[in-house]
Amino acid sequence: MKAEVKTWLQEGRVDIFLGYRMKAGHPLPHVFVKDRLQEVDELISGDARYPLEKLAARIVAEQPGIRIGMLARDCNKRALNVLSVWNQLDSEQVETLDINCCPSNLKDGAQCSYLKPSKTGSYKKRVGIDNQSDPEDFENCDQQERFKRWINEFQRCIKCYGCRNICPVCFCEECSLEHPDLVKTGDLPPEIPIFHLVRAVHMAGRCVDCGLCEEACPVDIPLRLLYRKVNQIVSDIFDYRPGSNTDQSPFSVLGDSAPPDPEPLKAVEG
Repeated sequence: MKAEVKTWLQEGRVDIFLGYRMKAGHPLPHVFVKDRLQEVDELISGDARYPLEKLAARIVAEQPGIRIGMLARDCNKRALNVLSVWNQLDSEQVETLDINCCPSNLKDGAQCSYLKPSKTGSYKKRVGIDNQSDPEDFENCDQQERFKRWINEFQRCIKCYGCRNICPVCFCEECSLEHPDLVKTGDLPPEIPIFHLVRAVHMAGRCVDCGLCEEACPVDIPLRLLYRKVNQIVSDIFDYRPGSNTDQSPFSVLGDSAPPDPEPLKAVEG
């Protein structure tokens, strides 16, 4: 891996390479360049998980012609595809060096839904709380039970914005979660359940199920379960799976495969 990165930089295949380097005992994102080629010897992959694709999009925005190489797991590549179809970067500007996927590295032994799911090993499941249950399994509970569960989850939120900040496909310049007409500023905990439902709507058709939001959440809200549900709705209605490729744009999906108009509301007599 290190030899290949050096070759890419030396031959000018990429201008910079995004990877990980140990700093003060922590694996953190690092920009490797040709002028400091010796730093590539410190390149690591391991268990490090940061949204390198989000960093790539920011760099491309400031330097449109730059060519970027980066370490990429399957979820990173799905996020790159989403950023590409939303015109946040040109996929031809980013070349990926594949590394093994990491379902075992997700919090509490969670499994990537894009891989064959595993139903064992989770501590929370052993004690009766399963953040990683399928939306279908969760819906087997009655409506009142589901409602109580989600309200309880949302009430633990401390409004740290960690889920938004680490999300590789959150790219809005003005965030609705900070809009005073949608979410009251200064409220802590945030108004329930508006804060999380606003974000869930924005994740529909974007979420690549990388699990970083839930991994970053300090109060362990099952965000993946919530976003997998909204993505399931998008998949059922539009036959669209975010990040699967760059050929199907979400705009063309909405334009060509929109569901039929709902029946008009009937007046209520009396």
